[in-house]
Amino acid sequence: MSRFATGVTVLTAGGEYGHGMTANAFNSVSLEPPLVMCCVSRTARMHESITSAGSFAVSILADEQRDLARYFADRGRPRGLAQFDGVDCRRGPHTDAPLLEGSLAWLECELVDVYGGGDHSIFLGEVLSSIRGNDSRALLFCGGQYHLIDAPDRRSAL
Repeated sequence: MSRFATGVTVLTAGGEYGHGMTANAFNSVSLEPPLVMCCVSRTARMHESITSAGSFAVSILADEQRDLARYFADRGRPRGLAQFDGVDCRRGPHTDAPLLEGSLAWLECELVDVYGGGDHSIFLGEVLSSIRGNDSRALLFCGGQYHLIDAPDRRSAL
């Protein structure tokens, strides 16, 4: 699967067990209703955070946010909401989850279902709000390395 290129996101949850985690197992599921999914290891701190909060947020990272992707993938960072000290973010109005400034887009989601998927859980979220950020280059991950792709040209489509 390391050969499959994916976008890079940071999942966040607010509340008592607030937490953040770099994730590339994220995808759109449905437009009506607007649903997305993310996969989280059952042993990850993020798993308990999403389950406890009953919601989550997604920051879709831009190329300039490589350091944030690395930071939220580092198991040595502080636990809980202290990990957001010094990180440029704001609280989502619907979920109270941190939204990382400078991202390409943000989603706030209510947890609607959880499915088993081997050693992971598949969290299904209904999108409560979505905000488009800047038109920077997108951050991608493939082959164990970060890559970039230009933002799509809004004037043309395939």
